[in-house]
Formats: sequence, C-alpha cells, structure tokens
Amino acid sequence: MFDKLTERLGRAVQTLRGRGRVTEENVAQTLREVRMALLEADVALPVVKSFIDGVRTRALGAEVAGSLTPGQAFIGILHRELTTVLGASAAGFAFNVQPPQVVLLAGLQGAGKTTTAAKLARWLKEEQRRRVLLVSTDVRRPAAILQLQRLAESVGADFFPSTAGEQPAAIALAALDAARRGVYDTLIIDTAGRLHIDAALMAEMQAIDQAVPAHQRLFVVDAMAGQDAINAARAFGAALELTGIILTKADGDARGGAALSVRYVTGKPIVFLGVGEKLEALQPFDPERMASRILGMGDVVSLVEEVQRKVDTDQAEKLARKVVQGRGFSLLDLRSQLEQVRKLGGLSAVMDKLPTQLAGRAAMKGDQADRELRRQMAIIDSMTAQERRQSGIIDGSRRRRIAAGAGVQVQDVNRLLKQFMDMQRLMKGMKGGKLGRLMAGLGGAMPPGPPPRRR
Repeated sequence: MFDKLTERLGRAVQTLRGRGRVTEENVAQTLREVRMALLEADVALPVVKSFIDGVRTRALGAEVAGSLTPGQAFIGILHRELTTVLGASAAGFAFNVQPPQVVLLAGLQGAGKTTTAAKLARWLKEEQRRRVLLVSTDVRRPAAILQLQRLAESVGADFFPSTAGEQPAAIALAALDAARRGVYDTLIIDTAGRLHIDAALMAEMQAIDQAVPAHQRLFVVDAMAGQDAINAARAFGAALELTGIILTKADGDARGGAALSVRYVTGKPIVFLGVGEKLEALQPFDPERMASRILGMGDVVSLVEEVQRKVDTDQAEKLARKVVQGRGFSLLDLRSQLEQVRKLGGLSAVMDKLPTQLAGRAAMKGDQADRELRRQMAIIDSMTAQERRQSGIIDGSRRRRIAAGAGVQVQDVNRLLKQFMDMQRLMKGMKGGKLGRLMAGLGGAMPPGPPPRRR
C-alpha cells in the first residue's frame, strides 16, 4: 500500500546524502520533496501541513550525532513524526469489560465490514481464546445476513439469526440477550452500509448503539477510498463515539494516504489492518512498525512473530534432524518448505517486511516470485510418490508427463530439479556433525550427527 510513498520519501532523503550537516536550507529543500510525496499519496492537506511543521521543528533543532549522517538523522526524525501521526503507540483491543463485550462495526457499503467481522471473530477466537457470537443487522441486504452466517461457520464462530423484516436495533438487543444467556465473551454486530452518507444510515447506527451500548465502535474504512475516506470518517465520528479504526484492503495498490488522514481526522487509533481476502488476513496495527515500513526500514519483528505463529516448528526440527544425521533431502521435504513459505503469505509478503535494501536485492519481484513458488509446488504435486522420494528415476519421459500434469514447460521441470540437486549437495555438506556443532555453538538443542571420518 505504501510502496509509492516509500519510494518518494526515499528520493527526498537522498537530497541530504553527502551533506556535512543539517541546515535550514537543505531541510527546506528536502521538506518540499516530502510534501510532494505526501500529497501524491493522497494524504489530506491539513495532515500534510501538520506533519511538515512537526518535522521542520524537529529537524532544525536536532543535533546530529557523530556516528550519523544528515540523511540518517533526518530519517530518524521522519520516523518519529510518522509514528506520532499514526498513533504514537499501539492501541490494542481492550478486554477489561464485563462480558459479553459488544463490538459495533460501522462504515460505508463496500468497505468490507462483513468480511472484517468474520476476520475479527477468527482473531478473537484463535489469538485470544474468546467465545464469539456474530449478528448482522443489515436488513436491507438479505444476502449480507447469509454471507455473515457462512463466514461465521468458516471461522468456527456462532451466528445469531436475523431476518429482513426486523428492526436493526431489535435484532442487536435480541443478540445481546442471547450472548448473555450463552455465556459468550464477545458479540460482534455487523451493521448496514450505504454507497454514501445519509441521515437514515446515521440514525440507524445511533439507534443500534443506544439499544446495545457498545464497548468498541470501530469504523471500517477502505484503504483505497482516498479523500472520500476522510469525509466518511468525519460523518461517522460525528454520529458515533468511535473507539478505533479498521483499515481494509491495505494489501492493495492504494497510495496509503487514508491511513495517515483518517487517523488524524478522527483522532482515533487504527486498531487493525486487513491485508488480504483470506479470513486470517487481519493484523493488529502498530504505528512504529508501520512507520518503519513506510520509510523502507522493514518490519522484521512482525516477520519473526508471523514465523513463530505459522511455521510448523516440529516439521522444521524433523528436517534439521535429517540433515544432521546425513539422511536424504527429498522433493517431499522441498514441498513442505515451499508450503511453509506459502503460509507466510508468499515471498511477496516476506519481502514486504524486509528493509528496502535487502528486498531490492532479490532476484525477482515479489509477485513474480510468488508465481514461481506456485509453479514449483504444482510440479512436485504432479509427481508420483516414488518420484518425490527418488528424484533420480525422473527421466525424459517422466519429465514430459510431469510438465503436462502441472501445465508448465519441460524447461520449468528441469529448472526445479537442478535447483533441488543444488540443495541436495548443500544438505550433504551439512552432514557429519557440521550442522550439529554449528547449532551447539548457537545454543541450539540439535542432536550431534555421526562423528566425522578420519582422513
């Protein structure tokens, strides 16, 4: 989402590189570039003005440490100011309330409220071990009620039924009663939306909130909405006492201005980011980490946390043991490693969290790498069980059959097998206790391999 902004800010900071010190003149020149970068990213004009003033004040009063260049010092100032604009500190999701906690989702039609309701239910259930009840008050679109019911089933949450003939406030009140009787921890209310702001929509939101006083009133906004998101944020903020914002479609090619603008206009924190269509694609928002990503510094902490959550450590340990003990590395093992990368969202998602300097050195772009990942998995899936275990038996006719089954060229199969053979040679070089000694030196608990042969 912030690729263009990251690129422009990077070019702006380049104007300070090679300068001996930070002066009023070169700061003014750099800030002109930063202002243009923010305006091109669709950031609201009041936000741009406040941000530039804050950076100018910090920059002109800054003392550059001897170990830092002016460019590095300016990036640090930009990082601190961006973090302030985005929310200063992670807001989190408050749980210190008497259950059931009521979460009201509001926003315009098309912002992704219904899908976000299911994503949030999944996050609460999987990450926080909460019992969640979902309800839809969108009586104008019966399909929305059915959609939420199906999504609730997908994430393993319970659903409170409603019909098109009922009043939204009455549905919410009945759902709250059911949540109390069912001893649920959280009730998520998905409300109706409109294509534009109108009085009827706002009155309906207020009636639901009065009938069922919500602990969390979250404004769901499309990151690709641009300046329209600001107008919607103002209207919903005036009608409801919002507690936070959920920014959806943050994985798209939007210019990123909505994230900076909506937070500034409402004064409410961004709580979650929707980063994909899958139901697990919801991330808690951290302003400091997001500021680092905007400035091309990456978000390695989030990447490590995601690896810890999604990577099968038992499977990884089994593979490490095989390597240490000198047993063969097969195409089955390669397939499992490719699957682990896919669970992390693909190579593009991994590179998105790496610093720009590292991600820029990748041999191919993220989307191209993801296509290659899917192609390699399809090739291995087209092999027989014996071929996956014993790659040496794959001759020319087998390669042609595998290529036809995977819908690729024979050259693609040859390329994968060559890469696999290179990996095999690398793994063979790790046997004889080399990896075991390396892990022991790093404090790991890997078992030692067989003793090295004497020469």
